[in-house]
Amino acid sequence: MKLPEIKGFIDLSLVDWDGKVSAVIFLPGCNFRCPFCYNSTIVLRPEQLPTMPFEEIRNYLTEKRGWLDGVVITGGEPTIHTGLPHLCKQIKELQLLVKLDTNGTNSQMVEELIAQGLVDYIAMDIKAPLTIESYSRATGVTAEKLLNEVKRTLEFLINNHVDCEFRTTLIRTVHGVKDLKQMCLSLQGCQKYVLQNFKGDVETLDPKFKEIKPFSQLEMESFLSLTRQTLPNVSIR
Repeated sequence: MKLPEIKGFIDLSLVDWDGKVSAVIFLPGCNFRCPFCYNSTIVLRPEQLPTMPFEEIRNYLTEKRGWLDGVVITGGEPTIHTGLPHLCKQIKELQLLVKLDTNGTNSQMVEELIAQGLVDYIAMDIKAPLTIESYSRATGVTAEKLLNEVKRTLEFLINNHVDCEFRTTLIRTVHGVKDLKQMCLSLQGCQKYVLQNFKGDVETLDPKFKEIKPFSQLEMESFLSLTRQTLPNVSIR
């Protein structure tokens, strides 16, 4: 099977996988249009980015696998690529761990990757409360089918005790206390939930979001306390 195009590569990261030294592979395209997305070029105009030959990446990973723990596959949305399992297999053959970042819209792909032992850890974004109104506002896409896929993936990961985390990027104009409470109820039983503060002052898919101020540290700590009333393992990143 053909490997997906690779549109970005970080050779060393200490922040993309907690407790692991990793490399990061970026795959192009996404089925969401989140207005606050930081990676607008890889989502909207991936053809403007050079394609990196996997052979070069494989050579690097082979050389460095003695001190690299694994590879993070991110995007865009990796699960839109039918060649994703083949890419994961190529990495696993190098005796490296694989972490997948996903929006959860391809439950079948996620289930197959887990069943085949091709992924060791999953980070799934929860964009908003799991209603069509909230998810449409947060993702820029109105599609009940995609939302149902998100719900299925979430339930699969929790019910099957998959090693994973769920994460939400909190944005002043998108999320409030009520939204956070609703998301917590949907995530009961999860291993780990991570709250991420919107960066602000960065290029975003919708330029208006560049002007939005991030939450203060005090506000984030308040959200953390609120979330811990429902979920035991929550952190701020």
